[in-house]
Amino acid sequence: MHARQSPRCLKPGSVLCAKKWGRAKLKDGNRNHPPSMINKFVSSVSEALADTRDGATVMIGGFGTAGIPDELIAGLLAQGARDLTLVNNNAGNAEQGLAALLKAGRVRKIICSFPRQTDSYVFDGLYRSGQLELELVPQGNLAERIRAAGAGIGGFFTPTGYGTELAKHADGSLKETREIDGRMYVYETPIHADLALIKAERGDRWGNLTYRKAARNFGPIMAMAARKTVATVHEQVALGELDPETVVTPGIFVQAVVKIDRVATQAGGIKA
Repeated sequence: MHARQSPRCLKPGSVLCAKKWGRAKLKDGNRNHPPSMINKFVSSVSEALADTRDGATVMIGGFGTAGIPDELIAGLLAQGARDLTLVNNNAGNAEQGLAALLKAGRVRKIICSFPRQTDSYVFDGLYRSGQLELELVPQGNLAERIRAAGAGIGGFFTPTGYGTELAKHADGSLKETREIDGRMYVYETPIHADLALIKAERGDRWGNLTYRKAARNFGPIMAMAARKTVATVHEQVALGELDPETVVTPGIFVQAVVKIDRVATQAGGIKA
């Protein structure tokens, strides 16, 4: 809180009194705020992603066609960062979205649970030719490893994958195992990221986010696990318009919010 600010001036959606700031009243919303006020609205995807560095680990939300931040993926492609490690549920479809990043040669490694499907030929070709490294993680383990990073947990034991090739490190060495109450478990480590790209439904200038149904998927835990989170929203709202009980991702985990148009999706048609 600014040293000169009164708590009364921080009521969600309120108008700041001119006496406190020695200027005309400033309305919440898009747009004019005192320098000390938090405003995470960013005017463009390119601005939000401008500082993405080569070699970054990037988490990308989405499950099937739900919650995929297509505009942010396109923006990352245009931004030009290379040698990326991607963390995602799958490895892309056809030559769009995630697959476009793979085809452009921007990705060194992908960590996912579902790399192959009928139209994953870009991934197939790169992986079989040795141009792309894969870390295959069971879906539940993937979600928990991401969640563990956001929660500050050093790791966890799980029975999933024990006794299989998934219980080995990339160099072939065995992961730590332990017997607990007569059942064998394998130790898994957190997955941290430099950047998370997620798609939300509504957001305010503090970065608080809500989601639409299944589009939520990996978004909330990825936002917690990354050093920087960029979210797209269909609606930018003033402080106070989001019911605190409906906020899924608190703004403390979000650094940039970009408004995008609502468009038709491949599987579901227009999202009303």
